[in-house]
Amino acid sequence: MAPAAEIVFDRVTKRYAGRDAAALQDLSFEIPAGTFCVLVGPSGGGKTTALKLVNRLVPFDSGDIRIDGRSIRDLAPVELRRGIGYVIQQVGLFPHMTVGANIETVPRLLGWSRERRAARVAELLALVGLDPADAGRYPAEFSGGQRQRVGLARALAADPPLLLMDEPFGALDPITRHRLQIEVRRLHREVAKTVIFVTHDIDEAIMMGDRIAILREGGVLAQYDTPDAILAHPADDFVAAFIGEDRALRRLALHRVGDVPLGPVRGQTPDTPRVAMSTTVRNAVSLMVETGRDAVVVVADDGAECGELTLADATRLLAA
Repeated sequence: MAPAAEIVFDRVTKRYAGRDAAALQDLSFEIPAGTFCVLVGPSGGGKTTALKLVNRLVPFDSGDIRIDGRSIRDLAPVELRRGIGYVIQQVGLFPHMTVGANIETVPRLLGWSRERRAARVAELLALVGLDPADAGRYPAEFSGGQRQRVGLARALAADPPLLLMDEPFGALDPITRHRLQIEVRRLHREVAKTVIFVTHDIDEAIMMGDRIAILREGGVLAQYDTPDAILAHPADDFVAAFIGEDRALRRLALHRVGDVPLGPVRGQTPDTPRVAMSTTVRNAVSLMVETGRDAVVVVADDGAECGELTLADATRLLAA
């Protein structure tokens, strides 16, 4: 199976019976293979509808959706869905089945041998940060965050080229949610899948996405671009209002100090703030403001000084 799939929405329109307005109207955009694409927008924007069209949980009225150039209408629903991982907010684990049995649901349907299924379960539990010994436990024995990790492992079990995630972290507390956001981005780098991720949270979209599709009410695409491009150049007043007034700080959160050209360390005092290479430029600037300094010293994991980041450097980054 291909490691990732290209997805194309081609003038897709969806109307629900009894409603005058369309849920989606002429939706067109392309998701390159291996891209983490986030659908975001206000209620009524059609985000979840667009997601469910891809695996044909919801039919569309006109237009087309193509996976690697092939219309999903040409694929039998069962064949289509077996090639797509699906993660939802409520997780949807079978409570009467062990975690291992939950994860191997699709591989079992595909006829994998018992040995191959067991090896895949152990591999995936380790990948999502759980103990392979957890395979014999039941979902009720896990926290909400752990169950969400199991749901992610189940979605990846048959190595699908495409992963759909419908507000998977919406019911979690902020700390668990942030940890899983980081974990999912790490997993995306490792497993190289195409991901379509739905959220109503613009900060989550900016943190998670390689590309962001902002939908306005009525299912109309307002803007589709990289997080940095959207923050720097909102397409219209709706997009500008939706992403908020602190666009500059959000742009700084997209960059790590280790990825920014650093100046030489000047004659700093012992109390000069020091930050790790992995710190976001936004957090580094916040620390400067908090301490009343105009620079921070950037250090490597071993404590060695790598250079200095100044407020002027951050300003130039925004200008670029």
